[in-house]
Amino acid sequence: MTTAADQPVPGPRDALTDVRGLRVGHAGRAGDGWLTGVTVVLAPEGGVVTAVDVRGGGPGTRETDALDPRNLVQRIEAVVLTGGSAYGLDSAGGVAGWLEERGRGFRVGPPGYVVPVVPAAALFDLGRGGDWAARPDAAMGRAAAEAAAASAEGAPVALGNVGAGTGAVAGGLKGGVGTASLVLASGTTVAALAALNAAGSAVDTGTGLLWGVPAGRSADFGLPAGPLPAATVAAARERLAAAQPPPFNTTLAVVATDAVLTRAQAHKLAGTAHDGLARAVRPVHLLSDGDTVFTMATGARPLVPADRPPPADPAFGVHMAAGALNEILAAGADVLTRAVLRAVLSARSVSGPGGSFPSYRELYGLGPGQAG
Repeated sequence: MTTAADQPVPGPRDALTDVRGLRVGHAGRAGDGWLTGVTVVLAPEGGVVTAVDVRGGGPGTRETDALDPRNLVQRIEAVVLTGGSAYGLDSAGGVAGWLEERGRGFRVGPPGYVVPVVPAAALFDLGRGGDWAARPDAAMGRAAAEAAAASAEGAPVALGNVGAGTGAVAGGLKGGVGTASLVLASGTTVAALAALNAAGSAVDTGTGLLWGVPAGRSADFGLPAGPLPAATVAAARERLAAAQPPPFNTTLAVVATDAVLTRAQAHKLAGTAHDGLARAVRPVHLLSDGDTVFTMATGARPLVPADRPPPADPAFGVHMAAGALNEILAAGADVLTRAVLRAVLSARSVSGPGGSFPSYRELYGLGPGQAG
């Protein structure tokens, strides 16, 4: 029987940085034609097991083939989420250069001879600040890496219109960066960070309610428990219908854990985490999206906790390991849903030459608040 004590609870920061050793840095520009940015998730020195699952029909990626479990490089030092569509992938070069200067990467010769493998994925925000050519470059990627390195371990993660979420839009509403974490009964931490920029919507425009909020849990996200006023919902629907939808999109995410995972297990986690995106955004994984989820496993905790009694029959050890992995897989989807919700609730309205993108809170008259 499952008890309340067995239920996962949010980590201390309710953030990706609750997975010890991971750091998050943002860089971006808004104004004077700009509305874009970069987010870097920096691993501890020596890297971590990393995997990826791409579900959208229009991805823009770099070095994702290196994460195939069949391939050579075993550990990754950093993952880059960037705006700027395919042009923005240049930002990963700045992160690679920053790592090389510190001797961090795949060693290919004498000490200091390294090739940093930096997987990256891009979302489409071109022209949203007004200038089509205003996009992330290597310098912005380096700035995000430096911001991550300068942050304290376990530091809070800035949310909303920051980093890769600076120019993000979802279903006509302003998107952004969100994060969340869960600590399982076993002590394992699972966390997510999302840059929400979707063709679909996080909102049921018929009710104004967020798709990803579980029934009866509105208060957890600082939202009213009852239905939104009909007049507010109707006005919001009319405003969204009049807006020109962005032509291309893509939601990017990193799901992380401190458990020991093989690269194949990490790949499975990336795939099941997409279920959390599908709960929060409808429709999802379209041809105009490039939805991509990375996973990072630091390996600080055994997959099966040492205090769990071994099975009476050693042959059933595989089932114990599968059960432990299943808990992590389920939590990965749950934290990604919550990260998307926090992105929606943390976003701030933007208006400029590239377009006007209201926040969910502004459009539905909810005012500022703390995302749950």
